[in-house]
Amino acid sequence: MDLATIAFLADYNKTVNEQMDALIANLTEEQWTAKFGGYFDSIRSLCDHLCVCDFNWLKRFSLLRPFEYIRDDFFARELRYGMHTFESKEEYFALRAALDGYFRRFAAEVREDDLGRSLKYKDSHDDEHNQEFGLVVLHVFNHQTHHRGMISLYLEELKVENDYSNIMDII
Repeated sequence: MDLATIAFLADYNKTVNEQMDALIANLTEEQWTAKFGGYFDSIRSLCDHLCVCDFNWLKRFSLLRPFEYIRDDFFARELRYGMHTFESKEEYFALRAALDGYFRRFAAEVREDDLGRSLKYKDSHDDEHNQEFGLVVLHVFNHQTHHRGMISLYLEELKVENDYSNIMDII
């Protein structure tokens, strides 16, 4: 993992989330909440999961050292797994855009010497971890990609044409 890759992944995720959200904006309420067979059983629940995870990872990153972005009032609240982080698609879009902005700020603040350091944190089950920071950052961006793939599949089930995740289109 290197600084250029982190910056690229932050930009990529912002761009792809915007493309995905443009499709989500056109969904009816029934499509937004339609139940499918996955653990996260709707597009809405997947978006909610991603927002909670991204918010909490951005907070965990600050355990390495005090990043500037974490001082914003945005991070004064708690978002926990299982709680709804938004009530409407419009609230989701605002939260997603804010999170993507914070990821870009985070990427700009990461230093080369951060990447090989150990990040000690507790996960949502209160289990303790001690992992290489650069690899944790890669995991977080990969997590977003994984769940956007699930959303893509749900969109296909709804007969909504989509092709928003091609990383080669971003380069």
